[in-house]
Amino acid sequence: MFRKILIANRGEIAVRLIRACRDMGISPVAVYSEADRHALHVRLADEAYFIGAAPSAESYLVGERVIDAAKQAGAEGIHPGYGFLSEREWFARAVEDAGITFIGPAPATIELMGDKINAREAALRAGAPIVPGTTDKLTSAAEARRVAGEVGYPVMLKAAAGGGGKGMRVVRAADEMNAAFQMASSEAQSAFGDPAVYVEKFIEKPRHIEIQIAADRHGNVIHLGERECSIQRRHQKVIEECPASFNDAELRARMGAAAVEIARAANYYSVGTVEFLVDAHKNFYFLEMNTRLQVEHPVTELVTGVDLVREQIRIAAGERLGLRQEDVRWTGSALECRVYAEDPAKNFLPSPGRITRLRIPSGPGVRDDSGVYEGWEVPIYYDPMISKLATWGATRAEAIARMQRALGEYHIGGIRTTIPFFRAVLEDEEFKKGEIDTGYIARFLERNKLPTADETASLNNEQIAAALAAAFNFTQRARKPATGNGNSNQQASRWKQAGRAAALNNR
Repeated sequence: MFRKILIANRGEIAVRLIRACRDMGISPVAVYSEADRHALHVRLADEAYFIGAAPSAESYLVGERVIDAAKQAGAEGIHPGYGFLSEREWFARAVEDAGITFIGPAPATIELMGDKINAREAALRAGAPIVPGTTDKLTSAAEARRVAGEVGYPVMLKAAAGGGGKGMRVVRAADEMNAAFQMASSEAQSAFGDPAVYVEKFIEKPRHIEIQIAADRHGNVIHLGERECSIQRRHQKVIEECPASFNDAELRARMGAAAVEIARAANYYSVGTVEFLVDAHKNFYFLEMNTRLQVEHPVTELVTGVDLVREQIRIAAGERLGLRQEDVRWTGSALECRVYAEDPAKNFLPSPGRITRLRIPSGPGVRDDSGVYEGWEVPIYYDPMISKLATWGATRAEAIARMQRALGEYHIGGIRTTIPFFRAVLEDEEFKKGEIDTGYIARFLERNKLPTADETASLNNEQIAAALAAAFNFTQRARKPATGNGNSNQQASRWKQAGRAAALNNR
């Protein structure tokens, strides 16, 4: 087992990895940029090394500096977390060439599954269903139009080297293809340095379901069930849950078996995630594979009791998986909200600044993976996610109720956050019923927006009043966090709090 591991990341995931190292008796080493000089992960690590200026291109994305820091520290392994260098084949190879263990899959596997077209071909070899389309990189709009004609509209153009919604366009008719192809290709070039795109059939109202897998270097591969990630805003997941809201054991077994075969076809070891789209009839199609620890891994940990980071480190050290497929049990239900420093009332604009007050929720079934503290200055340079709040319950309804309670306790002062937005979503009947798909957030925001002048012209007085009341309530909740967490009950109870404090002081 390793004695010392360098963590090539920042924020809440760096803190999560440091805690796993502590649990295993491993000394954690941090790296930091100028903006993160006083960050929580730097404070918690045994050692910390400065690697450059605030922009990630000058620090966290400079592989040579990260490897130099690991050499200086005498670290035997580098854990990349997620984002930054975690899925860069060249970085994994450079780490191994430096005589240090990359805590993740083999560089060749990252290269294979990082290319979406190669990944689709690997899934086909494994016998997994894929969304109808092409496995070839398309070089012109005419070629894309020909393939789309064979597949049938609507189709989706997707970047071959991409992810995160970049380089994607829905095309509903042939006359839309030229413009869509140019935009998708240009965006793919800008984001990934590769303009290649491919065509897939567009699945209407799909669910985004992913399967967590774990594999060692001895040929053992298991799955740990599904996570539902259908609640997305701008193709970014914001709420995840385990199991999926439809909680279908038979479908879980079939999707799990497909994910295991895909991992075997890719000679995969480490933890990883195979993503699928699931249509209204519960047909599933391979989407892509993420060759790293996933942001939403806590919900799987809460339901299965398996520490995924611990397993990942053990696998990297050459050990066998700590459990067999028949040992995996799914108990209860878990939910995760990604808390961002964003202002929901201003179209989710980033809200950097100093955290003047911080009260973290706790209690039964509540877990907060955070990378901030009171007094910390949230920088503008990085992803604005500041914590992942997860809850567990014996049922989905109990997990939701605990999340509502935890969000009510969560207090972040000085900046705007998405906490009020989550509170509104969790009150939504469509969400509570599990009637969700990747278009849910768009429908939710449409239901909660202020009506335009043209729209109000066609409504009667009662309808106008109802629409204004709903929009006003949502906007008011979104505007509260600068001085509180948007919990009107807490605002109203200050008289009670003052009275209780006075009574205690008089005892």
